[in-house]
Amino acid sequence: MRLPCTLAAFATYIPAVYIPILLLTFARPPWDRWRFLGAALVIVFLVLLTVARLQLGNSFSVTAQAKKLVTTGIYSRIRHPIYIFSSVIVLGFAFYFKTSWIASLLIVILPVQFFRACREEKVLIRAFGETYLFYRNTTWF
Repeated sequence: MRLPCTLAAFATYIPAVYIPILLLTFARPPWDRWRFLGAALVIVFLVLLTVARLQLGNSFSVTAQAKKLVTTGIYSRIRHPIYIFSSVIVLGFAFYFKTSWIASLLIVILPVQFFRACREEKVLIRAFGETYLFYRNTTWF
């Protein structure tokens, strides 16, 4: 199996390889409940992020574009899983490293992710109209 060599592939495979390496590099004692919680959040949501990215397929783009409406898999319940899962990963890193400055990044990240999701919603409504509005009403968020 040959891996695609595109920006989308880079955005999928590089974090999946380097984030576990980062966790292992800094895996020094003590392993208290916060470090376990952080590692669990990072690992679980990195897997979910990778699955969401793979389910998005060729519809993935850095900027909001309407190539195809993906409504299956994780996208059948969550409209913007990549934004949500990446934010939880940042929270997991804050717990893992026990540093408040990483958690404070969420003060910047969450509004940016919200803005990106809103912009993406507008693009998808323009492109898919009623089909997208129906889909939006069937998802959790």
